[in-house]
Amino acid sequence: MGKRNKTVQILILAVIAILGGIAISNAYSKPTYPEVGSRIPDVSLHTLKGDTVQLSDYKGKSLVLNFWGSWCEPCEREMPTLQKAADDWKDRNVKVVGINYGEDAIVVDNYMKAVNVHFTMLLDSNKSVTKAFGVRPLPTTFFIKPDGKVHAIHTGEVTTSQLESYLEQMAKE
Repeated sequence: MGKRNKTVQILILAVIAILGGIAISNAYSKPTYPEVGSRIPDVSLHTLKGDTVQLSDYKGKSLVLNFWGSWCEPCEREMPTLQKAADDWKDRNVKVVGINYGEDAIVVDNYMKAVNVHFTMLLDSNKSVTKAFGVRPLPTTFFIKPDGKVHAIHTGEVTTSQLESYLEQMAKE
């Protein structure tokens, strides 16, 4: 009986050591998020009408991906700036896309009408895309080159001059 208890104790210690090693490894490993120069993940999102869109559907265009929420004051302040960019740059192969953080289509549609914007809006209902991009806080805007690589990441409210500067830089590349 003594040998059996010792074997069980050794097995329990081995399992604890393995689980501890895994926990330590996970604590020190950083999740990989898109960074400047890296490709964005090809994720699926839904339109306000319920259609599925892949971000790769926009390949070949410069993208302004803006992560936002209707409850976010800086997000609301930058909406006219994003709409102006969508209008001013549409003939220059630039697409402005809003990615809403966790709200439903009715809320987003009503919000867009209230703030008078009509650029492309996609829904991140389960917040998985926002997490995949490592977005914190809102708003965060990714500037994506036509090849799908990140040109710049802007955290916080983007001003008209900042947005124009990012777009002009991308246009030169």
